Amino acid sequence: MLNNIGLPGLLLIAVVVLVLFGRGKISSLMGEVGKGITSFKKGVADGAKDDEADPALADTSAARDVTPEAEKDKV
Repeated sequence: MLNNIGLPGLLLIAVVVLVLFGRGKISSLMGEVGKGITSFKKGVADGAKDDEADPALADTSAARDVTPEAEKDKV
């Protein structure tokens, strides 16, 4: 169904969206989307930096038992 949408169809959709929401609302929405993408990329980079800084977090090959000693005997 969507295979038949070409350039004229996309332009028509863009014009309808622009008329419905207005230029100011669309530009502010795109600004917020850009801020969100930037924040996401920064968070991913900070997470990778934290993993490199703490070798215990970076080594996921060996699992550690963190159960308190008092709880280990209980079944």
